[in-house]
Amino acid sequence: MSKYSVIGTRVHRVDGVEKVTGTAKYTFDMVLPNMLYGKILRSPHPHAKILSIDTSKAEKLIGVKAVVTGKDTIGKKQGIWRRFPELCDEEILCREKVRYIGDAVAAVAAIDEDTAEEALDLIEVDYEPLPAVFNPMEAITEEAPQIHEGVELNININRHLEWGNVDDAWKDCDHIIEEQYVCSSQAHVCMETHDALASFDHNGKLTIWTSTQAAYYIQVLAADMLGIREGDVRCINPYTGGGFGSKFELDSAQFCAALLSQKIRRPVKIVLNREEEFTATKRRTPMYYFVKLGAKKDGTMLAKEVRVITEGGAYTAMGATALYLTGFFSSFPYKYPNYRYDGYRAYTNTAPTSAMRGFGAPQSTFVGESMIDNLAEDLGIDPIEIRRKNGMTPNYVVPGQAWIQSCGLHECLDAIEKHVKERGKLPPNRGIGVSAYGFMSGGIFNWFDTPYAFSSAIVRINIDGKVDLFTGANEIGQGSNTTLSMICAEALGVKLDDIRIHSADTGICPPDLGAWGSRETLMNGNAVKRAAEDAKNQLIEFAAAKMGINIVYDMDIKDGWIHLVDRPERGVSYYDIVKDAIRGKDGEAIIGRGHYTPHRKGMISPAYSFGVQAAEVEVDPETGRYKLVNVTTAHESGTVINPVGIEGQLEGAIMMAGGYGFCEDQPMDEGKILNPSIADYKLIRALDMPETEILEIDTYEPEGPFGAKEAGEGLTNPTAGAIGNAVYKAAGVRIRHLPITPEKVFRALEAKKKQEK
Repeated sequence: MSKYSVIGTRVHRVDGVEKVTGTAKYTFDMVLPNMLYGKILRSPHPHAKILSIDTSKAEKLIGVKAVVTGKDTIGKKQGIWRRFPELCDEEILCREKVRYIGDAVAAVAAIDEDTAEEALDLIEVDYEPLPAVFNPMEAITEEAPQIHEGVELNININRHLEWGNVDDAWKDCDHIIEEQYVCSSQAHVCMETHDALASFDHNGKLTIWTSTQAAYYIQVLAADMLGIREGDVRCINPYTGGGFGSKFELDSAQFCAALLSQKIRRPVKIVLNREEEFTATKRRTPMYYFVKLGAKKDGTMLAKEVRVITEGGAYTAMGATALYLTGFFSSFPYKYPNYRYDGYRAYTNTAPTSAMRGFGAPQSTFVGESMIDNLAEDLGIDPIEIRRKNGMTPNYVVPGQAWIQSCGLHECLDAIEKHVKERGKLPPNRGIGVSAYGFMSGGIFNWFDTPYAFSSAIVRINIDGKVDLFTGANEIGQGSNTTLSMICAEALGVKLDDIRIHSADTGICPPDLGAWGSRETLMNGNAVKRAAEDAKNQLIEFAAAKMGINIVYDMDIKDGWIHLVDRPERGVSYYDIVKDAIRGKDGEAIIGRGHYTPHRKGMISPAYSFGVQAAEVEVDPETGRYKLVNVTTAHESGTVINPVGIEGQLEGAIMMAGGYGFCEDQPMDEGKILNPSIADYKLIRALDMPETEILEIDTYEPEGPFGAKEAGEGLTNPTAGAIGNAVYKAAGVRIRHLPITPEKVFRALEAKKKQEK
């Protein structure tokens, strides 16, 4: 018998049929009896006092059923860093002051969207414009206007990491380089915009259907902001059209829909339009890097020092986490004996910046991998060899930060080295750039201050052997429902078709901290595995008693057969035992429970994935235009649960990360985003996608379910760095400001020509 029956097999998504046939229902599609449509009025000013809001004309408009402003709230500020109240700084509906173009000031509910839009035009808001600041480097000066009262120099938060003795280490370095980099903003561009349908019943119970990455977070935050009990809020996450980090905080659609419904006791649906999605939701954090790197002549890196100033936008959001993680991942995936990081997040009068796929790691990887290539060139060392010399290995400890148990980085380097050699001698104006990376499998830190386990699951076995799996995990397109169903089936010893998953409904599912930081496979996967094993043990005990076997631990269930491990032919049918067990328990269903919370004091994550990517580009030296020819990634994610899922994650990551490195940006004028539409925001299209290949490296993670770990976000980290290194190899110019647009390449080539004359 093979090691696994389900794990590692190529299976289609459990929600695939509904999605490809169009029968999957998203929040956007939902309609309830007596439902109203909501719209939100937003500030046209980047910074202003609200002197008055007159809603009388809007309230008189035929078809308008409710209007709310900040005065209708309980006056509480919200934030996802609940353990630190000073970082909860966003009202959502502003009462006295707006801090960016797009801040919400009022909301209406009407019989249709057109009437709601018309009502917004009738609301009169009297503003007193205030001085504003848009660049973080200017925001932290004495002359800058204060965005939040009492926050000196607009420094929202700072972070410091240090180990070894950096100052002494510089003396031992044979070569030191110092460089500056700028990493731009990026929009999430989910296919489904932020939306919510809220229904407050006459018993004071609220149900919210919404596109979210964390139903539990929305339940708790909505209750906090509305002044009601957590148990009186039920959040349901239907099918979700993308998240990428943008949808696990309470947003204006969710809060305003709930507040309007609370006022009139009718369902209210709010769907943000595409312009709102670009201008009034959170985005990737722009970062300014100042980096110093030192090494011996043989390429051994001795010290690294990083200083980062980030553009925080108007509110904290998840920016505090991004600030920390970009410093943490600036030390990855190498062994730095001496390291120092200082990060500062500045408030600015721009749209808030927060989490986005990679969570600070794409920025740090772009900077770090560019510098390592520079260092290798200066020292005359092969770029892969210098990475091999300094790369992390299994059981390496990052002082006070991380314990790396499984690590296949060197095997990934070997695979990419082989790939590069197989490409042979490249034509003129072509180059291959290499970038290595590591990423976490969820975070250990409990900034949300939850009393619950990080992940929990319940398995219920019914009389026909069908299994109901209840999990708070959020399926946002990454395939967690499929992965968790496979883990459940394998752990219980049944077919995948026997599993029916119920996820992300706080009314029936146990809490889970959501889909972010690549945590669901490891954390919720462990909870599901334990719940399935709990149910499995109950069945084995009953089967052993029926078969007259006293030694329970040498029995197992596989492929629906409960048997002796050493004598698999001696056993009974799983389906027969289920019936007998339920009858023997007086009709009570078999229920298994499992939970998982990692416990490692001072550590960031229970496990880390690693990989190396090679990007090949072709540059036109006359115009600076270039194209991605090939992107090949050697990736290790522990035991592969579903190979099809990893392939999908890789291709999606290359499109998203390639866009970040190649073309995506959000230029602003006085805080106003200039390209708030898909027509103007430059995305990588299907025709721009290069050849892609994944080289899966086999490893086993002791902390993960069946040895698995993350395979979602880490794949977005290396691409910008690989593109930058490839452009340098092809054209001989180094671009240190993302995105690496053809215009920047052209200008660098022109400057290079002038220097050579």
